[in-house]
Amino acid sequence: MSRWLAHLIVIAVLAAGCGWAFASLDMTWNWGVVWEYREAFWKGWWTTVGIAVAALMLSCLIGLAAALMLRSRFAILEAAARVYVELIRGTPLLVQLLVGWYVVAAALHVGTSSRAAVGILVLAAFSGAYMAEIIRGGLDAIPRAQIDSARAIGLTPLQTLRFVVLPQAVRIVLPSVAGQLVSLVKDSSLLSILSISELTFAARNVNSATYSTLESYLPLAVGYLILTLPLSGLSRWLERRFRYEAA
Repeated sequence: MSRWLAHLIVIAVLAAGCGWAFASLDMTWNWGVVWEYREAFWKGWWTTVGIAVAALMLSCLIGLAAALMLRSRFAILEAAARVYVELIRGTPLLVQLLVGWYVVAAALHVGTSSRAAVGILVLAAFSGAYMAEIIRGGLDAIPRAQIDSARAIGLTPLQTLRFVVLPQAVRIVLPSVAGQLVSLVKDSSLLSILSISELTFAARNVNSATYSTLESYLPLAVGYLILTLPLSGLSRWLERRFRYEAA
């Protein structure tokens, strides 16, 4: 059986099960009144896209910098990165967002116009802590003998990193990085507590206005699937490409 056929069968079974479950509900759907708020969903979705893209790029940079600090020979750099990673991973994102906006941003006299920027920074810092451990694990997985061999044939530390370490490390960390990036997109829904007009905030407002809970939140799930599925597909394509290059 081909993989495509297997996927189609699983999707068909899942769709049939969901269809049966929804059909068994004793309720009258109210899609008409929710449709009137389609513009709010559309604007919220695009805001979520912007937040996700900015946070994705920033979290990768933060994660890479923190991973290099964790492997640094300077004790102060390693300690700073370790405290950052453990503090972020050990506390809920919800609390970090509240502290970031109502405490840190307030202390710095950040205006309400920068609410989204603060949310993106906190979200990127949160994801960056996990990315740091993922990247550090990938770098540590490269045998020391390969690095010593590269230097023995005259490669500089930068060339060793570019041609020996990174191609292998990227292949190792790609699945975990992809999973973390998908989680970051979904975690962006918590920015609604800061009254940022993203997709979840729009769904909450529509629900409050129409009292149509399922009709308001089902489009929310579809909106996030549209964002996360391409990320998963991209990660699988990159895995295949780097596996070929390293072969």
